[in-house]
This record gives sequence, structure tokens and C-alpha cells, in this order.
Amino acid sequence: MSASSAHPGVGASHHRTPIELTALVSGGIFALVGILGFIPGVTTNYSQMAFAGHDSGALLLGVFQVSILHNIVHLLFGAAGLIMGRTAVQSRYFLLGGGVLYLVIWLYGLLIDQASAANFIPVNTADNWLHAVLGVAMIVLGFVLGRNETGTERRI
Repeated sequence: MSASSAHPGVGASHHRTPIELTALVSGGIFALVGILGFIPGVTTNYSQMAFAGHDSGALLLGVFQVSILHNIVHLLFGAAGLIMGRTAVQSRYFLLGGGVLYLVIWLYGLLIDQASAANFIPVNTADNWLHAVLGVAMIVLGFVLGRNETGTERRI
């Protein structure tokens, strides 16, 4: 049996590239953050957590405003990183696309009134600046680590 080109790790050894490891680790971290958002103590004011909206008083690590929706988004984004981190090309798409998405969320957070219904995720100032840093870091990593990826899977 030969290894499937869609799943290079099946049936043959596959050495993870730096971009794959980066996507996998970042996906794992996002998933962990999503889980931690549901743990009282790690998330302060846990009893004030709402499904969505600016009135959610829960704070991850006492700093970042979270809601059930916010935590679910982190879990889904983490799952995307873990799934897409299996190939170099998909890892690059995850890092670049995720970086752009985080910059859009950062701009959105800056432009809305945080006390309004538009803040449905919800985000606070700490979230906004974390989103900016994550967006830039993911884009830089996607370009730097993905510069040798051409759209075809690299065989090792």
C-alpha cells in the first residue's frame, strides 16, 4: 500500500515542517484557550458569563472578556489549526487567513462601541490588542515559514 497524497502521515513517515508545527501548536493553544474559558477560577466572574454580548462579565485570566460564543470560536479556530496543520500548504493558509481574520476582528473591536449590541463576541481593550498582535504574528509566520511552499505538498 502506498501513502495517500492527501494524508502524508498515513502509511509513511512524515516529518513535520516548521510551518506545520507552528499551525499545530497555535491550533492547540487556541483550543486550550477555548477550554480554559469554561473553567471557573481560570475565568473570573464565571457566573456572569453570557452566551454572547457585551454584558458578559466573565474574564479569562481576569483580563480578556469572554462569553460562551467567544469560547466556542476559540475551540473552532483551534480545531481548524489542528486539522490544517497536517500539511504545509494548509498550515500556510491557516496562518495567513487566521492572521487576516484576527486583524479584521481587531479593527472591528476598535471601531465599535464596546457597550453596544455590536459587541456581540464580546471584546474589550485587552482582547483588541491581543487580536492585533496575533494577527500580525500569524501573517508574519505564514509568510516567513511558508515562503518555500508552492502549492504542492513537499515530500520528505
